[in-house]
Amino acid sequence: MQQQDLINKNTKQFKSVQSGSTQFRVSKLNENKCQLSSYNRRDFYKISLITKGESRLLYANRDIEINKPALVFTNPLVPYSWDGYIPNEEYEGYFCAFTDEFLHDGSRLESLQESSLYKADGNPVYLLDDNQVKYLVDIFSRIRTESDSEYVYKYELIRNHVNLIIHEAIKMQPAVAYFDPPNAASRIAKLFLSLLERQFPVDSAQSPLKLKKAGDYAEKLAVHVNHLNAAVQEVTGKSTTTHINESIIAEAKSLLIHTDWNVAEIAFSLGFEYASYFNNFFKKHTGLTPMKARAI
Repeated sequence: MQQQDLINKNTKQFKSVQSGSTQFRVSKLNENKCQLSSYNRRDFYKISLITKGESRLLYANRDIEINKPALVFTNPLVPYSWDGYIPNEEYEGYFCAFTDEFLHDGSRLESLQESSLYKADGNPVYLLDDNQVKYLVDIFSRIRTESDSEYVYKYELIRNHVNLIIHEAIKMQPAVAYFDPPNAASRIAKLFLSLLERQFPVDSAQSPLKLKKAGDYAEKLAVHVNHLNAAVQEVTGKSTTTHINESIIAEAKSLLIHTDWNVAEIAFSLGFEYASYFNNFFKKHTGLTPMKARAI
């Protein structure tokens, strides 16, 4: 390898290590007030190891009862919450939270996003036997030790440990203790609104909205689009498309007022392939062109 190539490689590794602290977190449950709901940000995947305590995971359109040690995978694009979890009770375990970038190494992340571990209609909960608990507690302990170390490439080691956890889960049979939540229409509508809210604010002109149509939301929530539309209409009195359009218009106005992005950049960030499509959409819903709205 030529000297310059070696320098470039080492520089890239150093930058990766420097950014690791913002892309990865690990903690014991209830340690320093870290709870199951910690890091419910839209850019963090999370793996929770629950070794003691009972709760229910409300994930997409399902409730999953957790009444024994479990490994739980939660996706930032799938709304979820914990029911029955009380922080001051005797809950024990670990969790780690990480971004797309932390695990990204070519095709692996894409396959991870499409795996049953993180899909809305997949199986995010894996109930554990004693040997599996011991093995996973050991891995999380190693992750915490490395996280506190001064080793310059510690995040490479941590990434390897996280992948061990992921592959251990892939080998397991998932939990099947699912039951339908009461008032399904209300639950689905609430999940849709929560997922819609997570799409905003738009952070970058180079990263367009991931979910743009009712069908995109239905796929993430693992329901048929007609079922989603009916539930949202019943509960809110508005169509799914109306909610999406109103949110896009509100974000467009905010970007026009509070950023110096040009109209093409705003259009791209909001999921429009061409600025002309965005101009027509904006004028249809506001009566103004984007440039006129910016000038007011």
